Amino acid sequence: MPSRWTKEEESKKRKELLALYIKENKTIGEISKILNIGQSTVFDRLLRLNIKSQPSKKKYYKNRKYYVNIPKRKSNKLAEFIGIMLGDGHISHFQITVTLGTKECEYVKYVSNLMNEVFKTQSKITIRKCGYKTVYVGSTEVVKWLESMGLVNNKVKSQVDIPDWILEKDCFMKNVLRGLIDTDGTIYKLRFGVQIMFCNRSMFLLNGVRSIFVKLGYHPSKISGFQVYLTRRQEVLKFIKEIGFHNSKHKKRCSKFLKKYGYVV
Repeated sequence: MPSRWTKEEESKKRKELLALYIKENKTIGEISKILNIGQSTVFDRLLRLNIKSQPSKKKYYKNRKYYVNIPKRKSNKLAEFIGIMLGDGHISHFQITVTLGTKECEYVKYVSNLMNEVFKTQSKITIRKCGYKTVYVGSTEVVKWLESMGLVNNKVKSQVDIPDWILEKDCFMKNVLRGLIDTDGTIYKLRFGVQIMFCNRSMFLLNGVRSIFVKLGYHPSKISGFQVYLTRRQEVLKFIKEIGFHNSKHKKRCSKFLKKYGYVV
């Protein structure tokens, strides 16, 4: 939750935003760069300071439709992107974002390229003061399209689930799992082996992940502490071979553990 401002701080920030957003007619993206904060933070401040959003007055607003493409077909890449959004993604009124940690530089580039390919556009990357990186695409069209698929602003509050179309093919299920575990999962060592874990506060999503594992022939753990595990040695190897990771952080850990415990894929 945002920290409480003093009256002086609130007045100062309101004047600052009014000058940039209204008087100078800067876009939220431009303000984000000027103030070195995320676009979602800029939008939250507009709401917090009761400054009405005016996207239609911004440059290129009417041409926005030319910068994005709504996918006409279901695909493996789209399924993986949905998994990433369900994990570390966020939807606001005007954009989609994926926020990643300080040690995920390579994966940030991968997610950016994936967004570009799925939507035929040019995603952008911002870096917060704390080092976290956000990949985003600004498009109300994309937002509405993802919302029609069941994705929401607050995944935990709404207890979001995996879209039904993902269950139509094994390849879609494998790709959505990769996206989910690359973002909200990990691989780590046990005393006598290696375990893959997925963690999320949405029980619908946890049940969905567990159900997909079962459909693909795995034997996941029961849901415990908002987590689902793969522990059987052969199933960990099966996951690595058939699904794997695109997050380099997981890849490095995986390689290290496989070598240490003599796992052969």
